[in-house]
Amino acid sequence: EVQKLNQQLEEKNGEIQQMINQPPYEKEREILRLQKSLAEREKAQATSDVLCRSLTDETHQLQRKLASTAEMCQHLAKCLEEKQRKEKGNSGDQIPTERSNQVFLLLLYNETSLQALICNLQDENRMLKQKVAHV
Repeated sequence: EVQKLNQQLEEKNGEIQQMINQPPYEKEREILRLQKSLAEREKAQATSDVLCRSLTDETHQLQRKLASTAEMCQHLAKCLEEKQRKEKGNSGDQIPTERSNQVFLLLLYNETSLQALICNLQDENRMLKQKVAHV
């Protein structure tokens, strides 16, 4: 194991000697290339961080909106049930009013639009992750 480590040390020393023996302009060119590469990686990482933060914020916002919409839906459903019970109590098996139908349609529309929005965001998130992986 010591011999193996000594061999690796000799290889590294050889690489260092090779770099030392290079003309100064080649060293500078290599340094510039490495600096450029580092700058590109830092820029890509910063872009990735911004995109991830943005998606995280948007996800949290949508989760809060979904939770509040679900609460509102539950509240409206309870109100609708109570109203229907009162109407049934007052007039037997009366058909739900037009207003009740409108509330139901509104709830259905909100749920459908939220599901579509969530699907769109998931697709966008997947595409951004692919872009980040590519970068």
